[in-house]
Order: sequence, then C-alpha cells, then structure tokens
Amino acid sequence: MTDPGCTCTCGCATPERRQLVELLQRLSNAHGLSGHEGAIREIVREELAGHVDEIYEDRLGNLIAVKRGDDFRVMLASHMDEIGFMVKFVEEKGFLRFAPIGGWYAPMLPGQRVWLHGTKGPVLGVLGSKPPHVMDDEERKKLLKIEEMFIDVGAQSADEARELGLAPGTPVTLDRQFCSLCHNRVSGKAFDNRAGVALLIEVLRKAESTSTIYGVFTVQEEVGLKGAKTSAYALDPDCAIATDVTIPGDHPGVQLKDAPVEMGKGPVVSIADANGRGLLAHPAMLAWMRETAEAHGIPVQFEVGSGGTTDASSIHLSREGVPSTVVSTPARYIHSPVEVIDMLDLEAGIRLLVAALKTRPRLLPRRPGGSA
Repeated sequence: MTDPGCTCTCGCATPERRQLVELLQRLSNAHGLSGHEGAIREIVREELAGHVDEIYEDRLGNLIAVKRGDDFRVMLASHMDEIGFMVKFVEEKGFLRFAPIGGWYAPMLPGQRVWLHGTKGPVLGVLGSKPPHVMDDEERKKLLKIEEMFIDVGAQSADEARELGLAPGTPVTLDRQFCSLCHNRVSGKAFDNRAGVALLIEVLRKAESTSTIYGVFTVQEEVGLKGAKTSAYALDPDCAIATDVTIPGDHPGVQLKDAPVEMGKGPVVSIADANGRGLLAHPAMLAWMRETAEAHGIPVQFEVGSGGTTDASSIHLSREGVPSTVVSTPARYIHSPVEVIDMLDLEAGIRLLVAALKTRPRLLPRRPGGSA
C-alpha cells in the first residue's frame, strides 16, 4: 500500500513523491557557492532535457529555459547559489582563513565539516576555533566571530595546502547530506534555494500555457540579487514570480506574530518583504495567485515579511517595472546546515504555479506598445 505522505525513496511513497524527493536530494547534496553554480546548472540542464523548447546560459551564468508561446512573457526565477565561504589566506602551518559568502550566524559554524573545491579536486576540512577549555571567563561570554575561525584540512604547511590545490579564492561549502524526518519533512543544506529550484524544474516539466515562459535559474542571489537583475533586463518580461523559501513562525524561539506562516499549510505568496523596502507585490499578481488557489482548492498562505528579500525585489525594478510576487516554501533554520521543509508545501507550490500558468494575471497595466 502506498503512503503519499512518505518522504523516503522506498516503495511506500507514490512515484511522483519519490521523484520529487530524489530531485531535491540531488540538488541539496550538490555544491554551488555564489559565483560557482556550475554543478547546479548541469543538474538543471539534465532534468529539463526534452521538457523545454530552448535552454541556454547567459554571460553571467544564469540558466534560462524557454517554453515558447505568444508574445506575453512570464518570468519564473529561482536562484541556484548557496551560502558558503571563500579561502582568503593560507597560514604558514597550513591552516586556512576564510571569508563568508552570504549571511551566516557565526556561532553555529565551529565543528562543521566543509568541502574546499580546489583546483586539483575537492578537499575535506573542518571548521576550527579556539577551544572553550582554554578561554578565559570574558572570552566565553562573547559570541565567536568568523574571523576567529579557520579551516583545518590536515595540512602541516602552507606549501602542502597549496599542493592540494588550495589558495585564496577557493570556494568552500558545507559537508552535509539530505535526510528524511518524520511524516512529510526532510532536512538538508541549501534548501535556500534548492527547494525553489526543484519547484521550478517541476513546474517547467508540467506547465501548459499560451504564454511564453522563461524559467530562469539565477546566480549570485545571496550576494546581491545579481543574476536576477541582469536576466530580467535582458528578457523584459510582462510579469514575474520568484520561487524561494521563507521563515515559518511555528517552532520554539519564533512567534507567529513575527513570522505568520506555518509548515504544512501550503506555499507562501509574498505581499511585501523587508517591511516594504524590498518587494511590494503588484495587486494583479496577488489576485492571480489567490484566485488560482481558490479555484483549484490549493492551500496557500500570504505573508507581509520583515526580514530578507528575494530575486523578485530586483526583477520588479527592471526597465520600466515588472509586476512581480514570490511563491515560497516555508523552511525552518534557513542559512544553516539543517534546513527543514514539508514536502506537502513544495508539492502544493508546484500545483499552484502549474494551474496559474494556464491563465494570466488580470488587470495588468498595458506595456508601452506591447501586450497587456
């Protein structure tokens, strides 16, 4: 007997669930620091082969998949990159100092294993710091800073580290594997935003639309929304949706009044983020998502966020403006090695966008000399 709620890859899950879990696992376990997204790009290419009319890489590294329709252009964007580190200095005894790439909470880092993607292949290392056993009382009271940490690969000299292909500029990512938790929950690194990438791959496989759809797998989101900015300018879409993750307020330490969405209750449509300093979603886009969800019985949540922002913040300011919103999967513990999502939310997000793409947002302002 099949169990549609199973997240494992054994025989008790439905074939569709197993396929989605395996895709997310493949994406999460892969490594793609901001500016070094090549491995993710190749997975996306392989997964979309035969499902789109065209797929190409632009000059910044964004991967753009096209399903051709008429002259109404919909941009769907999902960033491929993950946060990590970059080697900045090799010490005489072979220890490596590093800089953060993207936003990290430093106290969670000591004791983590990492992969250094050197010129001679990957090298395993550990993040080290001064042991608390030899700290004085004042040191123990202070939060550990990233500049006080180092990477230990076992090398005994700077020359030995260099012989391993390690030098300033070497990308570094976490060594952590995808796993299944109870019920519909799974955990892994880089669900921000490999969950969004998996969602977009599945939407592009299934979407049927009279519109031209650009599925854009963007680069360098975590360090300034860079790929979204350049690709939106080049494609000049009529409207856009970013797929990402958002923080739920359903676990200890967070209250719903501060993060009023929950895991297991559907994807999250963004009304505003960063207290309006990032994206203020276009009303026509919000109505499109709401009406689609109601028509198809898809659970959905709406969010006014106060924290971070997404590719949509950059896209909606391109050229004369692009009506935009975000469809996110609630994800606990983002920017950590153990992010957690509910597969039901991811699946509902796929259904929402596939259904929405069969129609178009109503009441969009008409483009100068173009489509409505």
